[in-house]
Amino acid sequence: MRIAVECKSPLLQKSLEMFLKKYLSSTKHCDILIRDEECLGNDKCFFIGTKTGADLIKPFSKSQLILALENRYKTLNITQQEPIKEFETEESMNFDILQKRIEFLTKKYQEDIINSIKAFYEK
Repeated sequence: MRIAVECKSPLLQKSLEMFLKKYLSSTKHCDILIRDEECLGNDKCFFIGTKTGADLIKPFSKSQLILALENRYKTLNITQQEPIKEFETEESMNFDILQKRIEFLTKKYQEDIINSIKAFYEK
């Protein structure tokens, strides 16, 4: 599943990008376009707002967002006569995130060791 996010609200934009970082795509190549204003006549559009006609009502949790997007994706695939793909199968391995996490933990571990040695010799 490929998702693009176009929101006027910077807070909502950033939150959605963080929640959906492994599914983000360009607007041209997306399966679903998430917006915070209504878009009529576009099946790919997924509207998040406070109005009753919204696809997802604010406030929402990450699990509510993912569930609503899965349901929309299944609906789109049924109308397009395409086989339904599993939500997790399109996930590609992103080692950049893992590498950054390892670097952060290594740096923190190194700082802890240095602080322990300094504290030992300062006594």
